[in-house]
Amino acid sequence: MAPDPRVAKIARSLQEGNYAVSVLGWDMSGSYPREEWVNGVQIYRLRVTASFGRGIINLAHQLRWQVALGWWLINKRSNYDLIHACDFDTVLPALMMKIVWGKKVVYDIFDFYADMLRATPGLIKRLIRWVDLRVIRFVDAVILADDARKEQIKGSRPKRLVVINNVLDAGNTYIANKKMPPASLTLAYVGNLQIERGLLSLIEVLENNPDISLDLAGFGGDEQEIIQTAKELTNIQWHGRVEYERALEINRLADALIATYDPSIPNHRYASPNKVFEAMVLGKPIIVASHTNMDEIINKYRCGLVVEYGNTDSLNSALLELKNNPDLRKRLGENGRKAYETEFNWPKMQARLLSLYSSINI
Repeated sequence: MAPDPRVAKIARSLQEGNYAVSVLGWDMSGSYPREEWVNGVQIYRLRVTASFGRGIINLAHQLRWQVALGWWLINKRSNYDLIHACDFDTVLPALMMKIVWGKKVVYDIFDFYADMLRATPGLIKRLIRWVDLRVIRFVDAVILADDARKEQIKGSRPKRLVVINNVLDAGNTYIANKKMPPASLTLAYVGNLQIERGLLSLIEVLENNPDISLDLAGFGGDEQEIIQTAKELTNIQWHGRVEYERALEINRLADALIATYDPSIPNHRYASPNKVFEAMVLGKPIIVASHTNMDEIINKYRCGLVVEYGNTDSLNSALLELKNNPDLRKRLGENGRKAYETEFNWPKMQARLLSLYSSINI
C-alpha cells in the first residue's frame, strides 16, 4: 500500500479542505517510483532499504531514514508550512523543522511506537517512550486512532488532541450482498503476518475443519513461517502481498473476517485496526480476541464474536457457530454496517481533521 490507506484518506480530505498537500514516504523495498502523482497528490519516496520486525538490527536503517528525511525537509522547507508526521519514525525531523524554522507539526500516532516494537531491548523501548511522551508536548497537535489510546500517552499533555478512527472512506461502494449467505464459511485475513496475530492458532483449527476455508494475504516479520505452515492445508489460499483495493475485494468475498491479536502486547490492548471497520463497511461479522479494545467495539455494536486469544477450542467454537448459523452471520453483519453508517464513517473523521487544522495558525 503506497501510500498507506490512512495517509491517502488524510491527504484527500485536506485537499478537499483547500490545503495543498504532498506526501513523503519511506520506500523500504526500493521498488516504488521516487516521484509520482496518485489521485491528484504528489508522492515523494526516499529509498532507504530495511526489513520488517527485526528490532535492533534495523537501527542503522532507522538512523539512515532519519537523516534522509531531515535532509529532504531542510531542502524543501520553502515549499511547506505544516508537517503531518505519521508515527514516531517521522516526528523527530519534523520537530527539528518546528524548532529551527517555525514549521507547524501535527503528530498522527497510528501506533504508539514503544509498545509495538517486538525484538528491541527493554531499555531502548523505555527511552523511546520517554522521548515520545515529551515530543507530544511540543508539537502543535496530536491525532490518535482510538479513544483507548489516550491511556498510552497519559501524562504527555498535548496542546490539541483529536481522535480520528481508522475507518474506511467507502460510502456505499462496498455494501455487502443482501442475499442470505451460504451454509458454509470462508474467512479472510489480509494484513501483518505476525504470530502474535493468532494466525498459527487459526491454521491449527483449520487443519481440523477442512470445510472452513481461509483467504490469506499480507506481509510481515513472520511471513515465511506462517506461509510454510499454511501451504500444507488445501483450505487456505495464499494471495501474497496485495494492494488495498484487492484486499477489500478479498474481504468482500469472504463470509467473515478475523483479527485475533495477542492482548499481552501493550499495543494490541489499545488496537483499533481497520479490519474492524472494513468488516462494518462490508456488512461482515468479525472474530476478535478478548482484552484488545476491539472486543469492546464488537460487544457494544454486536457485530462479531469474541474469543480467548490462543485458545483453539474457543476459536473452533466461534468458527462453527458462524458456519452453522447463516442467520447469525447476516444479523451480525447488518449490525456492523449500521454502526459504520451512524458512528464510524469517514465524513465524521474528515470533519474532525479539518476542524483541527483550522485551529492551527499556519
